[in-house]
Amino acid sequence: MGILEGVKKAAEQATGIARPGKQELGELVKPKKPLEFRFKDDGLVPNHPFWPLVVYRGAVKPMGQFDPAAVLEELFEANGWRDSWRDGIYHYVHYHSRIHEVLGVARGTGRVRFGGNKGRILSLKAGDVAVLPAGTGHQCLSETADFLVVGAYPGSGTYDECTTAEERERALGTIPRVGRPRKDPVYGSKGPLLSVWKNET
Repeated sequence: MGILEGVKKAAEQATGIARPGKQELGELVKPKKPLEFRFKDDGLVPNHPFWPLVVYRGAVKPMGQFDPAAVLEELFEANGWRDSWRDGIYHYVHYHSRIHEVLGVARGTGRVRFGGNKGRILSLKAGDVAVLPAGTGHQCLSETADFLVVGAYPGSGTYDECTTAEERERALGTIPRVGRPRKDPVYGSKGPLLSVWKNET
């Protein structure tokens, strides 16, 4: 799926076909109350010490003439979350210790466990968006054949992928130092994420 979607993405970016403009983006986003999920360190996955996973259910409306992946890419980019990709979610537990991540479901449904092996299983469907603070474990347990996710990252931070107990000690030091993003990836500078992820002193 990754290669085909990569070619499609490049063509859409080059031509503008199936990609919404700024005004159309605003019409596709629905105000949603954030769902918050907090996870403890399980010995393998640190999770975040004070910021929760935030999930917006049905934040993006059905997209009509637009490619749903392109809608999510444009939305995240407009709010400063970049380096987007299109694919599924890995089937093994992993987390990022030096950057936050947003996952938007473009098509299909998937059962995703967040927080590591002792975490929470959520069923995600098209239009749902999950915002993961650094350290949040995630893995896909099952998905429909058409499951497609768009991921992106805020402007600050460095991508890494942690999967082993040996990486945990370093991660415990780096996770709290990843700064709060300037904007909510869905709702921008006044989005709920900025209230939920408060700077700790």
